[in-house]
Amino acid sequence: MARDFLLEIGVEELPARFLDPALEQLWKNTEQAMLESRLAYGEIITCGTPRRITVFVRGMAEKQEPLVQEVKGPAVKVAFNAAGEPTRAALGFARSNKVKVEDLVRKSVGPVEYVFAVKREEGRPAVEVLAEIAPGLVTGLHFPKPMRWGDLEMRFARPIRWLVCLYGKQVVPFTMAGLQADRYTYGHRFLSGGRQEIAGAGAYFDVMREVYVIVDVNERKEIIRRQLAEAAAREGGRVEIDAGLLDEVTNIVEYPAALCGSFDDSFLQMPEEVLITPMREHQRYFPVRGEDGRLLPRFVAVSNNGPDAESLAIIRAGNEKVLRARLSDAAFFWQEDLKTPLADRVEGLKKVVFQERLGTVYDKVERVTALADFLAGQLGANVEEQGDITRAAYLAKADLLTNMVYEFPELQGIMGREYALRSGEPQQVAQAVYEHYLPRFAGDELPQTLPGKILSIADKIDTLVGCFTVGIQPTGSQDPYALRRQALGVCHIIIDGGLVLSLQEMINRAYSGYAGWVAAQLSSAEVIAELEEFFRQRLRGLFMERGLPYDTVDAVLTAGFDDVSGTWLRGRALEQFRADPAFDALLTAFTRAYNLSKKAESERVDPALFASAAEEELYRSYREVSAFAGAAIEAREYGTALAGIARLQKPVDRFFNEVMVMVEDERVRDNRLALLKKVADLGGGVADLTKIVTHNK
Repeated sequence: MARDFLLEIGVEELPARFLDPALEQLWKNTEQAMLESRLAYGEIITCGTPRRITVFVRGMAEKQEPLVQEVKGPAVKVAFNAAGEPTRAALGFARSNKVKVEDLVRKSVGPVEYVFAVKREEGRPAVEVLAEIAPGLVTGLHFPKPMRWGDLEMRFARPIRWLVCLYGKQVVPFTMAGLQADRYTYGHRFLSGGRQEIAGAGAYFDVMREVYVIVDVNERKEIIRRQLAEAAAREGGRVEIDAGLLDEVTNIVEYPAALCGSFDDSFLQMPEEVLITPMREHQRYFPVRGEDGRLLPRFVAVSNNGPDAESLAIIRAGNEKVLRARLSDAAFFWQEDLKTPLADRVEGLKKVVFQERLGTVYDKVERVTALADFLAGQLGANVEEQGDITRAAYLAKADLLTNMVYEFPELQGIMGREYALRSGEPQQVAQAVYEHYLPRFAGDELPQTLPGKILSIADKIDTLVGCFTVGIQPTGSQDPYALRRQALGVCHIIIDGGLVLSLQEMINRAYSGYAGWVAAQLSSAEVIAELEEFFRQRLRGLFMERGLPYDTVDAVLTAGFDDVSGTWLRGRALEQFRADPAFDALLTAFTRAYNLSKKAESERVDPALFASAAEEELYRSYREVSAFAGAAIEAREYGTALAGIARLQKPVDRFFNEVMVMVEDERVRDNRLALLKKVADLGGGVADLTKIVTHNK
């Protein structure tokens, strides 16, 4: 009869970011353990709170499934003599596998018949197997920063304080970290009555609810989401829910209760971000907006102490007091910062080190300004835009010296925009100062203005080139300067903005900005080569993330990716064309031409050497299609170019039907190979079709 299995690891409070990855690991490890142990089950459920990591397996079999193994032995003709009597080989094989020689079975493997020993191992009781599995489920969890405690050698995210391990009503015995697994758990730290007994695994969720623990992460999250909305609605507003903050709050409470607090209206005179940042980043509060979208002097916090009104009133007062102090500090910083125009702070950047081998932040400002001016010219910025770009580049890092950014680093760029506006700078300049930091993380907004796009690219390329020049490159999981994120940011901006820029030229220009005063470990050519490979890896992942299959991605990247936005357009065009029946024609023509053209030693075609109408037709068609496809590629109409190239199928088919390529006359043979090479190379402006694995849809 199937029973439920429960393993609860009770710990001191886990960091919020540790819980979700731990539960994912535990689910995968449990699934693998059940498979390897031959224990049938119905469903695996993982759940947890800051004080517990739990796996619950519903409907686990009472014993393992039997193990039947067939061990291959010697060939029958070796195992038995002509009289059918077992030889020493058969006797030895049977003995080594602990079976009787008469129980050996015969099976053919291809043309040869062999003997096999069939070994059957009965399944062991589940509780015995689980006692062996459970310790591995605990030690199999890995955390970013494991710790030791007491005099124990074991490492875990936080000290383990209790272990519950049950198969049905039976305790699964094992010892770990000085603890003996039992049936006793602990409920909410403040609301429950201490140690609680779990009579059987199936009662776990009911027991947890009775001791004020909502152990299911998704249920807890939905409770919080609903409470946030209700609390804000009672104040006539709507809560602004940040998904990351909601996940964090869900993982730091066991029994949530939302409460709405307030702050003085006078603080609303500051920019919204100045209010939201301390609320969200430092206090884990959710801002509240009115029906008109404006920020209200309200916030919603989530308590871990349940809905008791008296307790919530005390907690509300404490939260309001803490936020009042933070906002008072912010108001002071705001007023002090406004006394100094943003431009007057730039000189101070000469005393701020960007990176010890790459100079000061002021040095970076000068390099970024020069690179941004170059990019502005490449993208055809008008005189007004060029002026805005130069001014924004000069001011971009000045807010690093403000009191507000010193206290709240998350506000860099945001405060630069605010202080620029209040210093009398044009809106376009202030916006570019803000946008040059974008995107700050995966899924973040991208710059929308041309000055913002150019300044963001210039800033990121300068950092990438500088770090690679002095030998600072990401290794494994180590990327202290977030170079992968910055390279991805450049790719996103160029692709989504449809910007036509040369990656190699940008890198080379940025490298020249370091020339003469940086102790370079790599030459310009080496930096270009390494960064191109670095960008290739980013683009491959990005294109696949956006829905392109790996062979389409490889095909367009192999054809070149110096024009990043063009490469993306080529990838989309190729993938769309692969769904068109004409793609068969394109691939057929290319494949037939490519296979023979590999032997070509020259690309020069002499029409005087043509000996048949088929050669003449293919050459004429090639020239027409080449001109057509070249114009389409120049116009970045890659789908049109591919459709044009596909028209070569019939001339190619006729050529192969009527022309013998590998003739004895060397000049004629080479001329025909050269023609095929030109046909094969025609698609190279779009993609390397040799990388296409399949075109069947």
